[in-house]
Amino acid sequence: MAQNKVALITAGGSGMGAAAARRLARDGYAVAILSSSGKGAALAAELGGLGVTGSNQSNDDLQQLADLALARWGRIDVLVNSAGHGPRAALLEITDDQWHTGLDVYLMNVIRAARIVTPVMQQQKAGAIINISTAWAFEPSAMFPTSAVFRAGLAAYTKLFADQYAAENIRMNNILPGWIDSLPQTDSRRDSVPMGRYGTSEEIAATVAFLASEGAGYITGQNLRVDGGLMRAL
Repeated sequence: MAQNKVALITAGGSGMGAAAARRLARDGYAVAILSSSGKGAALAAELGGLGVTGSNQSNDDLQQLADLALARWGRIDVLVNSAGHGPRAALLEITDDQWHTGLDVYLMNVIRAARIVTPVMQQQKAGAIINISTAWAFEPSAMFPTSAVFRAGLAAYTKLFADQYAAENIRMNNILPGWIDSLPQTDSRRDSVPMGRYGTSEEIAATVAFLASEGAGYITGQNLRVDGGLMRAL
């Protein structure tokens, strides 16, 4: 049980972000949730936390989330960066604006939030940042071009962050989900998974909870596949 600890969850109104918020709240964390739909604020109220309706593409909205959490609880122990969906098209048909949108959705969402919470974690001498990435970060698929490109960049950023802040007991890791039940399900996608099924948002949430815990205290700079064996290390 995490007594008196605080977790921020961005893009936490539905799917894996919402599941992570529910799991952390169950584990004893006070939760602050950012979402653009208003669902995050409703979920936060249900969980006894606080919610902000806004975007992880806005420094102001992220700062408001952190400021409200600090005003209410005085600390930030965990940041979970979830994301929405970026542009998808044939590779050479993706416009400049769409590439820039993908950058905002899949990489800058983490960079912005990390800038805000890291000084708080430095003062506390501890903290964990967990980014929900994708199984296709290292084996890119034409289905998810902007996600694959910028989440490969996220993997590099995470290693650089770990190099710089590990000595201050601030950890950053990425979760690489495969086909998860918050996504549309098809037989062909399910059959491509060695375990023969989609994963669940709750399984991703359990991985978030582990990486936030003291049991993961010696893990940083890593990319953890949670994909039923879909992407086997070669």
